[in-house]
Amino acid sequence: MPVEEVAAFAPGRVNVIGEHTDYNLGLALPFAIAEGVTVRARAEGGDGGRILAIASDLDERDELMLAAPGPAQGWRAFVHGAVAELTAAGVPLAGGVLEISGGVPQGAGLSSSAALTIALCLALIELGRPDDVAPGTLPLERVELARLCSRVENDWTGARTGLLDQLASLYGAPETALRIDFASLAVVPVPMRLQGCRLVVADSGERHVHAGSGYNERREECARACRLLGVGSLREARPERLSELPEPLVRRARHVLEENLRVQEAVAVLLEGRPEQLGPLLNASHASLRDLYEISTPAVEATVRRLLDAGALGARIVGGGFGGSVLGLIPPDLAIPAGCLEVRPGPGAHLLG
Repeated sequence: MPVEEVAAFAPGRVNVIGEHTDYNLGLALPFAIAEGVTVRARAEGGDGGRILAIASDLDERDELMLAAPGPAQGWRAFVHGAVAELTAAGVPLAGGVLEISGGVPQGAGLSSSAALTIALCLALIELGRPDDVAPGTLPLERVELARLCSRVENDWTGARTGLLDQLASLYGAPETALRIDFASLAVVPVPMRLQGCRLVVADSGERHVHAGSGYNERREECARACRLLGVGSLREARPERLSELPEPLVRRARHVLEENLRVQEAVAVLLEGRPEQLGPLLNASHASLRDLYEISTPAVEATVRRLLDAGALGARIVGGGFGGSVLGLIPPDLAIPAGCLEVRPGPGAHLLG
């Protein structure tokens, strides 16, 4: 029988360490969080060629035909893009009503946009699932679905994101971070042995928007550095050659190379159950993002200082930067600072019920 109703959930993510390394084919260590986006879809009568999308949190709606998704703005661009990219990939779709609700603060650096895109795609895939296909079956491998969702953000919303957010949301697992190698797209689970320490996020109060921030500019700077060095990605750059680059490209490249090393160190301390040594790595990552990559803001700096003054072992900006949230590592004997949200690794994107 045709699918009448389905609900899909996709989590946001926190990146422990490894920022702005994904599109440079480096390393990162994210995990999926409990907060995310839910899309509830139900079939509609008639010819089945129409999608009515409702953003419950905004009290807004949009209508489009499956055969003719076009340019759109804001959250509507994600719906149009998901329909268009799934259709282009040969995924069968069916018309219906999509109700979108979310628990990830937009612009806080916790990847609300990737969660929205993935939840939309899972709901649309299941709603259009042929009768002879088992429930919950994905027509694409998870890596390919991550690429498709990234195209939605790149081509339909103008945000040139990498694959970190999508892979973290799709591969997430409880109490587990993910070491992602963006050169090979290998995803390796890493147990989060925090030994009573806790990770929290504090909102700086300053929104960020990828497409409208300096994020795209940083990506272009890294691409220029690669062209000047004659390499395919900054992952391939040799440290001794960075002096050949002009400013600010030399600083951008230094951050990427050193951040990759910090990811490897963070994996080691987590595997060995030495979480207190994660704190200095977070601090070093933040200093690099502030001074070499230049993506911090006064509001972010004040939030980092607040966490450190409260006793955090380390703190750093997370996400694309230019606002958003700060990640802090809290020791076992310290209460969670006021205004902070504890984040723990949770399951990846899935159908509900």
